[in-house]
Amino acid sequence: MDVNLFGAINVSNITVNVIPKTTVIPLGNAVGLKLYTEGVLVVGMSEIEGIKPYENTGIEEGDRIISINNKKISNTEDLILAVNSTQGKEIEIEYISNRNEELKANIMPVKTKDNDYKLGLWVRDAAAGVGTATFYEPSSGMFASLGHGITDIDTGGLITIANGELVNSNIISIVKGERGKPGEIRGSIEGQAKLGDISKNTSLGIFGKLTNETKLQVTEKEMEVLSRDEIKKGKAQIICELENGKKDYYDIEIEKIYTANNKDNKSMLIKVTDERLIEKTGGIIQGMSGSPIIQER
Repeated sequence: MDVNLFGAINVSNITVNVIPKTTVIPLGNAVGLKLYTEGVLVVGMSEIEGIKPYENTGIEEGDRIISINNKKISNTEDLILAVNSTQGKEIEIEYISNRNEELKANIMPVKTKDNDYKLGLWVRDAAAGVGTATFYEPSSGMFASLGHGITDIDTGGLITIANGELVNSNIISIVKGERGKPGEIRGSIEGQAKLGDISKNTSLGIFGKLTNETKLQVTEKEMEVLSRDEIKKGKAQIICELENGKKDYYDIEIEKIYTANNKDNKSMLIKVTDERLIEKTGGIIQGMSGSPIIQER
């Protein structure tokens, strides 16, 4: 694109990337998500027999341990076996800090009364939960879910994942939201069928590839994705599943559009106007945030 002054003097040349029009299938299904971290996530610290073996190592909550003595650590079981195999000798830990720096530290395990060796670090290697699938893009198989990232309950940081699974969920109950209490969809995911592979956990949602469209029960037709400039204030609908196997459209009102916000997922302010949804949930509750928004142009 050429930028001209008074239509005559060439001021500068600007490269503009035009996003092509995309069509997706809106979902609204309640789904389960299983995320597996890259390495193990440090979520806490405690003394072992009155000793703090992690002291002065630089390791902090939110860091991820990825290897011990150059041996890859994929889960908590790997960590326990690696620490105990040293029989109390000093070990070298390679970890990625919560500032995304790859660092190393030496630490001396402490022997417990049970003859196990410990580092005094509480770790986690997975996270799971129930949410709402947003859309499915048939040509690539890509899906999006949640509309926000999954953070660790202890550290508060976005979980860096190695991989994950999208599975069916079984809705157990709906806790209605009230003022000061957000409410939630309660469900279980154990033993449920795998629907796809999760590859990214971002501030804008969970992304991956669908591998079992039939089990997800994709029923809606393809729709064009609107750019933020094309969204209008006024009536719209959301799709969500609040009973097992039953999705529905609920009326909302788009009250404000944040066209200049590119920092997070807060692009609009909506108000639930559907009395059926208000009666069931009290509004938008935890587990519904990935619900697709449908607006006729």
